[in-house]
Amino acid sequence: MNERTRPTGIRVFVALAPPDDAKEELLGEVRPAYATHPGMRWNRVEDWHITLAFLGELPTETVPPLRGPLADLAARRRPPRLALRGSGTFDDRVLWTGLDGDLDDLRALAADVRTVVADLGIVFEDRPLRPHLTLARARRGDLASVGEIAGGLASFSGRRWAAERLHLVGSNAARGDGPIRYRDIEAWPLGRALP
Repeated sequence: MNERTRPTGIRVFVALAPPDDAKEELLGEVRPAYATHPGMRWNRVEDWHITLAFLGELPTETVPPLRGPLADLAARRRPPRLALRGSGTFDDRVLWTGLDGDLDDLRALAADVRTVVADLGIVFEDRPLRPHLTLARARRGDLASVGEIAGGLASFSGRRWAAERLHLVGSNAARGDGPIRYRDIEAWPLGRALP
């Protein structure tokens, strides 16, 4: 890659990720739908996350200043205890599972993350927090699959877990027709500075 082809920006968000065993528990419930609804665009299990603040496409030079303040915030915050629960849809095309547990703590953490970002002068769309984990998207014209799958997952109730790390994540969204891929830019343990 030379200077002319190097991307000048990156799509960024701040998130929590369920631990692997919570993902496996949910995957056990979702896996049958992979076979019955192969036309869905399923998110990779390793990419499952709970977005706290979506920052959009940022110039690459604005990302490093986020590290210190987000690390400090993570160190001072107790890990919220959460559980993956139920299912629903957005716009008849997006399938998600919801969250239960310390939702007030989750909302407070998201508010603090957004304050850190705004204090650094980064402009982003401050959407209301809708605690969820996106599982899949239906292809255009498929109006039945998402609702059918959500109905089958409505009674799902996962075990409770503590969110261990705050993640600063980058993605390749809008960089082609392939699947969206996520990667941690950095992640910090929650509650490290607490007694």
